[in-house]
Amino acid sequence: MATSVTLQDITIDNFERFMDMELPEHQRDYLDSNAVSIAQSKFYDDFVTRGIYCDGEPAGFLLYDVRAEDVDGLYGIYRFMVDFPQQGKGIGRKAMALLLDELHNKPDVHRIIIYYKPGNAVAQAFYRSFGFSECGIDDNGEMIAEIIPSRLPDQQV
Repeated sequence: MATSVTLQDITIDNFERFMDMELPEHQRDYLDSNAVSIAQSKFYDDFVTRGIYCDGEPAGFLLYDVRAEDVDGLYGIYRFMVDFPQQGKGIGRKAMALLLDELHNKPDVHRIIIYYKPGNAVAQAFYRSFGFSECGIDDNGEMIAEIIPSRLPDQQV
C-alpha cells in the first residue's frame, strides 16, 4: 500500500515521466494520453496539471480546469489516472482525497465536476465513494458527475 502520496506541479524537469505513463489495455479507451493533457494545459490558461507522487516517485497524473464551462467557481476534473504499475496500491484514493481538499479550499469553488465514459463501472464506483453524483451526459457522450464542496465527506488522507 502507498505510504506517502502528494500532488506536485508538472514542470520542465518532470513532464516527460508523466507523458510516458500508460494504462492497461482495457482502460485505454477511457482517457486521452497524458501528453495530450499536458499540451492542452499550455494553451488553456485555466488548466492545471498535477503529478501524483507516491513515496517521492511519479505514480499518476491529473488535470483540472479552474473555470469549467467558463464559469467562475466551477472546477472540472478532466483527467485522473494512476500509472498501470502503480494501480491497486491505494494511490488513487489518497490522490483524489488530496485533490478534493485542494479544490475545496479554493475561495471561489461552488461546484466540482468530473467526466468519465458511461459504462466505466470502476470509475463510477470510485467517484461515488467520494460523494460525486451523476448529473448528465455532455456533448461528447461523457458522464458528468458533480459534488458540492459544502457536502464533501471527510476523507482520511
